[in-house]
Amino acid sequence: MSAIEKSVTVDDFMEEWTNDSPYVHVKTSGSTGEPKAILVEKRRMLASAKITCDFLGLREGNTALLCMPLEYIAGKMMVVRSIERRMKLISVVPSGHPLSSMQLPLYPSVDFAAMVPLQVYNSLQVPEERDRLMRIRHLIIGGGAVDDAMAAELKSFPNAVWSTYGMTETLSHIALRRLSGKDASDWYSPFESVNISLTNDGCLVIEAPEVCEGRLVTNDIAEIREAALTGSSPCVNFRILGRKDNTICSGGIKIQAEEVERILKPYLDEPYLVTRRKDPKFGEIVVLLTEGSVDKAREACERVLPKLHHPRDYVRVDKIPLTATGKPARKEAEKLAL
Repeated sequence: MSAIEKSVTVDDFMEEWTNDSPYVHVKTSGSTGEPKAILVEKRRMLASAKITCDFLGLREGNTALLCMPLEYIAGKMMVVRSIERRMKLISVVPSGHPLSSMQLPLYPSVDFAAMVPLQVYNSLQVPEERDRLMRIRHLIIGGGAVDDAMAAELKSFPNAVWSTYGMTETLSHIALRRLSGKDASDWYSPFESVNISLTNDGCLVIEAPEVCEGRLVTNDIAEIREAALTGSSPCVNFRILGRKDNTICSGGIKIQAEEVERILKPYLDEPYLVTRRKDPKFGEIVVLLTEGSVDKAREACERVLPKLHHPRDYVRVDKIPLTATGKPARKEAEKLAL
């Protein structure tokens, strides 16, 4: 294994964190293309850590669980939050079951943890791991969408569970939405230091001067609303409808891949993904990749989707492509659709 491929350890990260450079190397997730390395400022990472810890009420001496790869911003920020708030950091090997007895033999509960949806899903399937998940005082979930079924299951959790919105460039998240309890919502609340707006084509624009420089125009199609007053100012919330990259233009009709996937979720048990393929007649066509039965997928699509949203091709694959952080690997999916 080359030095580039070697997994980053906490010691590796601390060596980089304490060196003389004001920057840290971070890899992007690669959900919309090849992963790339970028430099982020340590001072902005600390600012982001403070914002999150203040919002969640984390204190010195709390226990934080690191269970995600340190190559990516989510893992690095868990270490930085522990440094900023002087929390006790428990580090386990990143896996789909971070709360297993083999991973956490001495810690039945923790104060703070961050996971991707796949880790949460797996933990919910095992009674012992589910119990440990319920005991986490603050659980943040990022790196991918939390589907309706998971959100419904987490709503009854006794402690705080949050879905995060952010990206590598914003040093993890700039907004949270509550998934558990009476305040559960589909709408994200940005942190106080964050301003949001929309471009003319509906993409979210982020201004978060404490964590990133300038205006960040995302590819996320969003909706914004004014919520209840906070102090003397209205609180602006938003929700994500899908990515501009994942808008499929087929015969003049714009189809959002994520919206089609959401509609199909209750009807397909096997993993699937909606993607596209160039077509001489329609420009692009909708293609559905599935690990299950093509006939079952076709029947479900024809039953529940609007006619103009029906896939024009179905492809059975051995494995739906995912990135290292568990997100759909959209570019790889397009290659499979060919």
